[in-house]
Amino acid sequence: MRVLAALSGGVDSSVAAARAVAAGHEVVGVHLALSRTRDALRSGSRGCCSREDAADAARVADVLGIPYYVWDLSEEFAEDVVEDFVASYAAGETPNPCLRCNEKIKFAAVLDRALALGFDAVCTGHYARLEGGVLRRATDAGKDQSYVLAVLRADQLAHAMFPVGDTAKPAIREEAARLGLRTAAKPDSHDICFIPDGDTRGFLRERLGERPGEIVDAATGEVLGAHAGVHGFTVGQRKGLGVDRPAADGRPRYVLGIEPVSGTVTVGPEAALSVRTVEARRPVWCSGTAPGGPFACTVQVRAHGGTASAEATPVGDGVRVELGEPLRGVAPGQAIAFYRDDPAGAVVLGSATITAAA
Repeated sequence: MRVLAALSGGVDSSVAAARAVAAGHEVVGVHLALSRTRDALRSGSRGCCSREDAADAARVADVLGIPYYVWDLSEEFAEDVVEDFVASYAAGETPNPCLRCNEKIKFAAVLDRALALGFDAVCTGHYARLEGGVLRRATDAGKDQSYVLAVLRADQLAHAMFPVGDTAKPAIREEAARLGLRTAAKPDSHDICFIPDGDTRGFLRERLGERPGEIVDAATGEVLGAHAGVHGFTVGQRKGLGVDRPAADGRPRYVLGIEPVSGTVTVGPEAALSVRTVEARRPVWCSGTAPGGPFACTVQVRAHGGTASAEATPVGDGVRVELGEPLRGVAPGQAIAFYRDDPAGAVVLGSATITAAA
């Protein structure tokens, strides 16, 4: 097959490309230039898309003996990922930009271009397993990235390759070292790639400005403080609330809800974060076919953690989910991914965007 290997400049994509070459595929490497400010080098494990990453990707391609190109998708990334992220926070939601990047950039813009150029598949370093069109969790549970791939449609999965999903991360680093790839010991990137300093609140404040509102006690309706914008809060948040007096019971308060129109942030006790029912919109089914009725599953609401048994029911253009055990900190804007337990590894059924939880 003709395979387009997305080389981020990290160890996982490096080994994924190496495995595609070893499998006998005709491989071409491509680095996605997603940032408009690539002049700044990354700092340790923060950020990506820097000159350093592009140079590392080029060196990996050279060692593997494959052609290498850079595709500038910064405009698409800014519109479909960064602006979507900002707009979601302004609307009181908690988005996952990595999930949106996979959906809109890596397996839409890149895959569409790759297919138009005659490639058969796009290869990435995501930790997930894909066998016969069936997407499963990775072997390394601690590195599993199937959650952020649960937005992919059947036609996209038919042209995807995830070669490292059957291997634990330490073994991937060892393999990279044996191959002489300089990315072998490179730190993993963390946090949001386009906010390399990790200051999400500052990033949003710079783009949205101040939108004053009140912090209100959920039980009493008492105004406990003021804030500069709902974009500085997420459901489940405990620190940095700006509340000027302790709770009557002396226990910490948490963000329970965000109302962007009035600018009201509601806070209350930790116990009030638990939910049993989730409503979601825009479902994507990895098989290409929506379930005909209620189905038992395991759901996940965050990239790492937040799992529970559940029964999900497609309703119109959405999904209603009844949880078998309560989950905490479920926020509108998050994705909820659906899994089917299987002895060979949990199967990803699909995902949807959370609109409400109770």
